[in-house]
Amino acid sequence: MKKMTPYRNKSKQAPIKKNYQNIKEYKVTKECELLEFLLETFKSQSRNSVKSLLSSHRVSVDGAPVSQFNFKLYPEDTIIISNSPIKKKTRSKLPIIYEDDDLIVINKPSGLLSIASDNEKSSTAYRMLSDYVQQKDKHNRIFVVHRLDEDTSGVLMVAKNVKIQQALQEKWNDIVTKRGYYAIVEGVMEKNSDTIKTYLKKNSQNLMYSSKKAGDGQLAITHYKVMKTNGTYSLLDVNIDTGRKNQIRVHLGEQGHHIIGDDKYGQPADPIKRLGLHAYALEFTHPLTGKKVKYTAPMPKCFEDLFAKHSGDKE
Repeated sequence: MKKMTPYRNKSKQAPIKKNYQNIKEYKVTKECELLEFLLETFKSQSRNSVKSLLSSHRVSVDGAPVSQFNFKLYPEDTIIISNSPIKKKTRSKLPIIYEDDDLIVINKPSGLLSIASDNEKSSTAYRMLSDYVQQKDKHNRIFVVHRLDEDTSGVLMVAKNVKIQQALQEKWNDIVTKRGYYAIVEGVMEKNSDTIKTYLKKNSQNLMYSSKKAGDGQLAITHYKVMKTNGTYSLLDVNIDTGRKNQIRVHLGEQGHHIIGDDKYGQPADPIKRLGLHAYALEFTHPLTGKKVKYTAPMPKCFEDLFAKHSGDKE
């Protein structure tokens, strides 16, 4: 293993959406090769016309450009066809925490999407890592294991083969023993430590909110402990038992202490010009080796600086 320093058979396919200007998206349902998928999808076009999509660099897999005819596809992959060439990028200085034959772990910057969204296809951690592994071998690829919100920084892990991805995802809630976050919230917490347990639901604006009624939504459990506090902000050590969408942001906001910079769920102060949430630790039992592994990302300097500027901090 190598440590590195930081820094799918055939069936008719229909477009899923046309969310992004000049592109069309198609979902893969079975394991197959890329050219096979395209020929089946565009039956009305000639073989040469379909092949030209690849040779003109207009095809991407989950936002990462691919031109190899025999590139392996798997169910749930999204094929994106663009009206213009998709440029490949050279990736040299990635915030890699750890890499071996199965996994890559990075310290994802705040403001970077984990995977492609309706409004952004290319500027994602998935795209960056795809470009990186394909520099070594054009047939290499990565697979999503879990995600972080766009504005949350910290430990993000991807798989380098479908075997490890499936093993991790199938047993995720059983094998993960720690998901640690640093959170900066407004004000002083009423309790130095607490556990928040609610059921999260989505409203008509696609925002999450809590229900106290058992089964009325997805169970979400958040533990927090105050690390530092002053009259303006509090730094919390947060651990979650469940990984629901926006879980920490909702739970803390509903306590009356929004995470700084979180204009999605409130109108808190924005002193560090980013969301005050950082995933500092991911610990789990490796599903193939049985060994316990832990990956960490240091607290962002802007988090530390915010409290260094205030006198009279309480530890």
